[in-house]
Amino acid sequence: MRPMMFSPLSFMRLLLSAVAALTCSAAWAAPTSAPVRAEIDGLLVRLQTSGCAFSRNGTWYSGAEAQTHLLRKLGYIERRGTVQSTEQFIELAAAQSSSTGQPYQVKCGNATAVPSQQWLNQQLGLMRAAKSKP
Repeated sequence: MRPMMFSPLSFMRLLLSAVAALTCSAAWAAPTSAPVRAEIDGLLVRLQTSGCAFSRNGTWYSGAEAQTHLLRKLGYIERRGTVQSTEQFIELAAAQSSSTGQPYQVKCGNATAVPSQQWLNQQLGLMRAAKSKP
């Protein structure tokens, strides 16, 4: 089998096309807006300091470990596009495992574990209510 050969002009066109494609994809991945990022960070601090445990794929982790994991997932999502809202972050990164599809759970003290999406949305509501009070 003969190796594929490119003329210098063909190679240059291919290279320019690749650079253009990478540039366009980078343009789509804009940073998350400051207000949304502040809410996400606030939620993750609440999780970290709550004393609650976080279940991922059947293993329980501390709130601090959960925060680290969810920040890593946020970075992954941000590299692929902008996170438009805190609810979108919860849905895309904090509700279930992207590898197994298994829902994440949060367990606080002796209470029954609840889906992380439910817990995080409840905390988001509390944060917004506290923010709107004079």
